[in-house]
Amino acid sequence: MTSPSLRRRRVAATAAAASTVLLGASAVPAAADTAPPSGTPATVSVDPLPTWQVNGVVWSMTTVGNTVYATGKFTKARPPGTAAGSSKEVSAQNILAFDIRTGNLVTSFKHSLNGQGLRIVASPDGKRVYVGGEFTTVDGQPRSRLAAFDTATGKLVSSFAPKVSNKVRAIAATNSTVYFGGNFFNVNGKSRTRLAAVKTSDGSLVDAWRPTADDDEVFAMAMAGSNRVIIGGRFQKLNGATKVGIGAVNTTTGASATWTSRPIPTRQGSRYSYVTDLYVSGDTVYGSANGEGLHWFDGRFAAKASNGDLVWLDNCYGATYGVFVQGKSLYSVSHAHDCSSLGAFPETTPATWHRALAETTYATGKDQASPGSNSNYRKQPVPSLLHWFPTLSAGTFTGQSQAAWAVTGNSEYVAMGGEFPRVNGVAQQGLVRFAVKAKAPNKSGPVQSDLAAPKAVASLGGIKVSWKATWDMDNNNLTYEVLRDNGTTPIGTVTKASTFWSKPSLSFTDTKAPKGKHTYKIRVKDPLGNTVTSAASNAVTR
Repeated sequence: MTSPSLRRRRVAATAAAASTVLLGASAVPAAADTAPPSGTPATVSVDPLPTWQVNGVVWSMTTVGNTVYATGKFTKARPPGTAAGSSKEVSAQNILAFDIRTGNLVTSFKHSLNGQGLRIVASPDGKRVYVGGEFTTVDGQPRSRLAAFDTATGKLVSSFAPKVSNKVRAIAATNSTVYFGGNFFNVNGKSRTRLAAVKTSDGSLVDAWRPTADDDEVFAMAMAGSNRVIIGGRFQKLNGATKVGIGAVNTTTGASATWTSRPIPTRQGSRYSYVTDLYVSGDTVYGSANGEGLHWFDGRFAAKASNGDLVWLDNCYGATYGVFVQGKSLYSVSHAHDCSSLGAFPETTPATWHRALAETTYATGKDQASPGSNSNYRKQPVPSLLHWFPTLSAGTFTGQSQAAWAVTGNSEYVAMGGEFPRVNGVAQQGLVRFAVKAKAPNKSGPVQSDLAAPKAVASLGGIKVSWKATWDMDNNNLTYEVLRDNGTTPIGTVTKASTFWSKPSLSFTDTKAPKGKHTYKIRVKDPLGNTVTSAASNAVTR
């Protein structure tokens, strides 16, 4: 439910002398966008920026300065605007890097993994990136599912070559230690149960660190200060004690550390939820979840990184795969289909999927919807959904009909990776960038297809012109200019908030129309000056 500070009834009316404005449905809760109300965080633009593409799937990304490192399962990369098989296509074997400012490949970082990469993260000092997955060689050299690269030179780190017996899905690093998890049971010839740590200097095992994810895989890890590692995944027990899907351990001893909240419901047979990603910003850790079963938790949550106290829990339905914080906005990739718990878009029949979302990093109200299946919470704090709705098309590469699987960025850009073939209807496969308003073209305007011709009827006061609002992917408040006949100067304006799920009915009464027959058009303008114009109304005689 949206707080009063994020709700707006922003109705402005200006008209020619003696004209009147009659508004229809009540205002919808307003939300942030590229030109938000005061006190609300701005989002990046929805304009997709030209970015090199891949021919498979990107599972994970991380950003160091202006360089994005991406890993997954792909064999080729190609420039934006080109199709698969283009003569400009180059080899890119499951890992690459690109400049987040330009979208161009970083040619000094060229490597080959002989199996898919599942997670890539940076060291705190940015001097290294670590990749984990299912590979056994890097550039033909033995690397058993975990490797390191020097960000200054782009080279594979020769001294770092731990031997992990099975897949690595999660990594959290300090400048001296790499903590990692997955579904392995042996590291460097010693027994480990899905969790281990090695030294950054030489990849040797940290013998004292031996926590256990006892019954299922680890999917995500994050550092919380110098003495805590937060661990998320499909497990129901951590270090032999019940800890469903998420917990924390000490960085030195591996002993369980305080974690108080329970965002992940306890498994019930084939129905369960699990943590897919973790991102620490300031004193808060943000998590994403996937739920297997009807209305199991698969939204986002925020908790205090120091002890796990719940900050908020967003119970939007639709599996979430990755999260990233920019300022006070949390970006996520998912296939959300019901965010009524946030007072936002409801479930539709047939279902519609929204594969990239933004919301506040902070709580703004209370969840008034029914709790999810087996939920531990009711009416918990929730954030507000922000007005940012790019359209990412579902891909076919993995057979899972998903779009983006990973999200990263810096203070000026947000990048997404996955298996999507198009963004906002334009061909762009696997990788895409978005920028803050100052760096973006800001050409995405009101949606033309949702703007029907207005209807005009004679009335005692003049001619009443009625129409239904359209919406804009990254601007909540739009201005509707009423044009008479073939005129280009508006005879009146109406400013109104709208979303794709709530488009109010609007009207304007033209009391100054001259005698004779008239038609009307509606020109819609966003705060950045992008416009679309409707077809003409029916003709009305006054």
